[in-house]
Amino acid sequence: MKTGAMFAAAAFLAAVAWLFLARSGSGVDLETQTFELQYLELYNAVELIQPYVYEDRPDAPGQASAARNLLTVRETADNLEKIARVLQQYDTPPTSVQLQFQIIEANGASTTDPAIANVESALRQLFRFEGYRLSAEAMMGGVEGSRISQVLGSEAQFRLEAFIQTVRTTGDSGVVRLEVMLGSNRNGSVFETSANVRIGQTMVLGSTQPDSRSGTIILTVRPEIVGS
Repeated sequence: MKTGAMFAAAAFLAAVAWLFLARSGSGVDLETQTFELQYLELYNAVELIQPYVYEDRPDAPGQASAARNLLTVRETADNLEKIARVLQQYDTPPTSVQLQFQIIEANGASTTDPAIANVESALRQLFRFEGYRLSAEAMMGGVEGSRISQVLGSEAQFRLEAFIQTVRTTGDSGVVRLEVMLGSNRNGSVFETSANVRIGQTMVLGSTQPDSRSGTIILTVRPEIVGS
């Protein structure tokens, strides 16, 4: 074989070998899968899957793109399985909670009110009034991110507003993060607070005296998971 032909053949084989190494040198096989989101916001889903999308991987970077409620990911089969499990865990219907608010009037009566029996012992530990009675009650429901309000009391005496910041649950237990404002038809806002309240437990949010003509009132809340 002539020298030129040998050189050309060698160059061809070298090029083929280089192309093979360039294509398979990373040893990473990527697949593409599209996930349809039902409840999870797209931007939250993107943040959740970021640890499993290796965009800086040499020669075989992972990719993720989003449109409407569709999330398309190009990654290894193992990472796609991890992403599927993560989305299955978090792409779920929002948890509904029901909030039982009670406005309790502290007064001089020594009798007990059965309507507040579950919280009266705690009231006596926190305050020094002789007796307590239920003045008004409200049942309000919502999910994480909800703003809810209700007028309650005799002659629409109070306006109660609540913002359900977060709901974190494990089975039938969990914690609700609330912002609460209690207003009076006499002088506007009289009570504002925020608190983490355990599911199934009654919490005393605080006390206030709406005006000089009123006695002390105490606000409590008890959250429950709807359907539990």
